[in-house]
Amino acid sequence: MPNASARPKHGRRTRRRRREDPARNELVSSSLESAQQCLFNQDYGTAFVHYLLVLNLAPMFKDFARESFRFTLFKWTEELDSVGRIQDLFDCYEQALELFPADEVILNSMGEHLFRMGFRDEAAGHFHKALKLRPDYPEARENFYRVANWLVERWHFLMLNDHGRNRKYQQAIQKAVQSGCNTVLDIGTGTGILGMCAKKAGAAEVYACELSKTMYELACEVLAANKMDGSIKILHMKSLEMEVPKDIPHRVSLVVTETVDAGLFGEGIIESLIHAWHHLLLPPQRGENEFQEQSATGRVIPAGATVFGMAVESLEIRRHHRICVSEVGGLSIAAAGELRSPVSCSPEPDDSMEPYTTERLSRLPGGYKPLTKPFTALNIDFNNVQDLEGLSSREVQQIRLPVTQEGVLDALAVWFQLHLDEESSLSTGPQEDTCWEQAIYPVHSTRGFVLKPRDELIVEVSCRDAFLRLCSVAVLRDGREIRLDELVDLQDSENPISNQTPEAELCSALACLQTDQAQTKDFCMLECSEMALLNNQEYHQSFSNALAKLISQLKVKCQNKERGSDVQSGLPDSTDCSDLFYVLDVSEGFSLLSLIAASQGRVKAYSSMEKNKQQEVLKRLARGNNVPEQRLEFWLNHMEDEQGMLKRPTREKLWSAIMLDCVETCGLIRQKLMEKASLARCLLEDGGSIFPAKIEVHGMMVESETLLLESAVQGQEPTLGFNIAPFINQFTVPVHVFLDFSTLECRHLSESVELFVLDLMNTNANYINRDVKVQATSSGRITAVPFWYHIYLDQEISVSTLSKNSHWKQAAVVLQQPLEVRVGDWVRLAVKLHKSAISISAHIENTPGPMDQ
Repeated sequence: MPNASARPKHGRRTRRRRREDPARNELVSSSLESAQQCLFNQDYGTAFVHYLLVLNLAPMFKDFARESFRFTLFKWTEELDSVGRIQDLFDCYEQALELFPADEVILNSMGEHLFRMGFRDEAAGHFHKALKLRPDYPEARENFYRVANWLVERWHFLMLNDHGRNRKYQQAIQKAVQSGCNTVLDIGTGTGILGMCAKKAGAAEVYACELSKTMYELACEVLAANKMDGSIKILHMKSLEMEVPKDIPHRVSLVVTETVDAGLFGEGIIESLIHAWHHLLLPPQRGENEFQEQSATGRVIPAGATVFGMAVESLEIRRHHRICVSEVGGLSIAAAGELRSPVSCSPEPDDSMEPYTTERLSRLPGGYKPLTKPFTALNIDFNNVQDLEGLSSREVQQIRLPVTQEGVLDALAVWFQLHLDEESSLSTGPQEDTCWEQAIYPVHSTRGFVLKPRDELIVEVSCRDAFLRLCSVAVLRDGREIRLDELVDLQDSENPISNQTPEAELCSALACLQTDQAQTKDFCMLECSEMALLNNQEYHQSFSNALAKLISQLKVKCQNKERGSDVQSGLPDSTDCSDLFYVLDVSEGFSLLSLIAASQGRVKAYSSMEKNKQQEVLKRLARGNNVPEQRLEFWLNHMEDEQGMLKRPTREKLWSAIMLDCVETCGLIRQKLMEKASLARCLLEDGGSIFPAKIEVHGMMVESETLLLESAVQGQEPTLGFNIAPFINQFTVPVHVFLDFSTLECRHLSESVELFVLDLMNTNANYINRDVKVQATSSGRITAVPFWYHIYLDQEISVSTLSKNSHWKQAAVVLQQPLEVRVGDWVRLAVKLHKSAISISAHIENTPGPMDQ
């Protein structure tokens, strides 16, 4: 074009756009105005559409509209979530990220939705991107830690730190490869350590598969760092989906795997090995005396397993799986009906129940008592496909166990010996120094049955659905068989534990008569933590006492106000002291607090309990304790937003008390606690209270090698020289949860100290940072600060989450770097609380001094 270069390019283009597109400018202007108007009118869906149009047509408005667009996106997706339009919700986030691909707030928010929907791998990716964009973004960091706990559980670190276990696997693999097994498949490779052992041993071809996207990507990084990415082929898929030659070129001569859990079969090893023998492995050696080249036959490491078990007494197991008390907070619970934990084993599969849970018996609070000697429950040969296929069709095996000690039958504890080959094995037994927990099969008798020496316990062992099932079914005593599922009448006469008044017993009996027929056909399932909560008498009695005290104070206040008004005006006051007091319980899950409140007299209690069966239990208990039905209501049963529960009970009345669930069972402060407390305070009548009113966080400096081993891989030595630690340690979380401080292997390096205070009744008293000076009482390395809570219901009544009967566990902050201290040193703990996340750093102080706040 002539003379084009004589004109300033950028200025000309800008002027041409403005001249040529008046219609576009008008559309952008009107759409922006419409978006803002819709936002004002809370029409978030329409506002979102207008913002999309504006920002796609005029990207120069992105910085100007970013905050409003985010707000609109979050409000609109909340509405979509509430009506179940999940695909539309994610479509909106995808559109938002096309406009703002580097917006850490939108990435974090989408990750939160993905996590709630169960897409943990994808959620981790979004949180990780948000942190890369803004490393100091606390919400994304807290979310990443939470999802990291799901994706890479602590046993991964323990297992990789277990040099003895790793070395035994390496030796078995090396022996197999050197005997001719030169093509290897690692099923469920995790970090890739077993596949790398095979390659290092000289295997010609090594393949690996991993289903978890997070672990697959981590394994790829590990292989590259160890210069094996070109010699080990890793597939992101289940082994059950693998085919020859589509995924691997031919059958392999060795499969290595550790897809076992505490109950041996829970991770699907039986199904995956049956498939491998039929589709991925060379045929097994046909006989011991028949010579065959190892390269022409297939084998599995581990070669097999032996399962052991024993009957145990343990109060800790008992209180998490069955009701151990007859009265809670002044209420008889006889009318509750049958309550079960979700862990229950029967020979017939039941999808609604888990056949076992897991515990590390050596760390069980209160310990355990063996009631029988260990017995062999089952043997399995992983190199015999007929044995594997016949497992689920095996006859139910009955085993008679002589009782060696008197005690309450609470559970069967189960462990196994993993036979890697003919010479080497690993044990997961309770006496072993191992990364493994034991499988626990709790007994669900209404009252614990006492076993006595000379008794024989009859146990049934089966594997109907490829899950190991052990059931305690009967006891042989003096030649008579006592069925454990028919014990209620016998135990009521032999082991009376009721301490009810005659009136309470009569009410309970009448309620039971009304509900017996229904109870024989139905039961209510409570989570293990809910069962332990129900058994926590101290907790409920403290709430009952604090609430009775508050109601008494409000009655006196009302009477004084009524008398004062009459004296001053000579006219009747609008205050009526015969009015009911309103109490709201917004506890998570099953809670008796609303019923305890309703039993106080002149109280109308509202429960936020949503599950129908749990509501029925509360209604039965109300009838059984002579609480009028109209005194207990279920508040907003199907409310998705918890904060929606915090509203006035009526237009005229405010709440006398609001009960908040402040601490999660795992040992952490509940998310958004202070926001809920702020809202709750606005809804209290004069003199009303939030329960609890205050929470004190207490802690102690400790040296604990166990916490270090559970938090991160400690260098290359435990992982046989392979470079794994930097990659798996990306998933290290600074706060460990579900700890039992009473049995944690550690050395106490200080006295307990108050770390933090949360005042739920006084916003102005709170802070987010605090320095605490603590004197070391012993020399050592501070590796962690375990913490727990003193929960004050009022100024005088409190409960501790460290109590031996507590349904709560404890948590601990693991320091980034251990700190060496000597006796008498002063240590400054810098404590920070961001929402529900607590962080602590430690530094040596030269001189003592007062706490800074």
